[in-house]
Amino acid sequence: MQNVRVIVGIAGASGAALGISVVRLLRELGAAVDLVASPAAQRTLHEEVGPDAWGQVKAQASRVHDVQNIGASIASGSVPLAGMIIAPCSMRSLAAIAHGLDDNLLTRAAGVQLKERRRLVLLARETPLTLAHLRNMTAVTEMGAIVMPPVPAFYLRPTTTGQIVDQLAARAIDALGLGAGLAQEWQEGATSR
Repeated sequence: MQNVRVIVGIAGASGAALGISVVRLLRELGAAVDLVASPAAQRTLHEEVGPDAWGQVKAQASRVHDVQNIGASIASGSVPLAGMIIAPCSMRSLAAIAHGLDDNLLTRAAGVQLKERRRLVLLARETPLTLAHLRNMTAVTEMGAIVMPPVPAFYLRPTTTGQIVDQLAARAIDALGLGAGLAQEWQEGATSR
């Protein structure tokens, strides 16, 4: 997967470990990762993963962009990218993307993916969902995004949280259509005992 460049956005929703896993798996595949995270995401990483989490995920990225720098390279459609994953995607970020509010680099980069007809995968993280959430999910889907709530594949019988997180991250990467085939596949009869 060399010469493949992917944006990973981390928004302020719960599930910050998803973003860490996406970055790690992309780097293991040899992809270049452009990372952008909201201030709320950095706080959530600290709260859910630990005080060193933001530093660790930044160290794995090829490029780290300030969320306020709307002049960054990933804000332009002229930069060749394979797509973007926002993991997790907060309802605030989802709403901004759905309504074209390119008010920070995270939402601007997502809007660029849509206008350039590139893949945008949103691991939308909230429950229960309001009608506003559902309408925003419909709107981004109609624009071409893939809304992928991080729902565990219980049929694989995961035994750790890490297995659940990595499977969800792998599914998100697979949704970019890069041919990676990372996610563990369902196999008929595999769980019958």
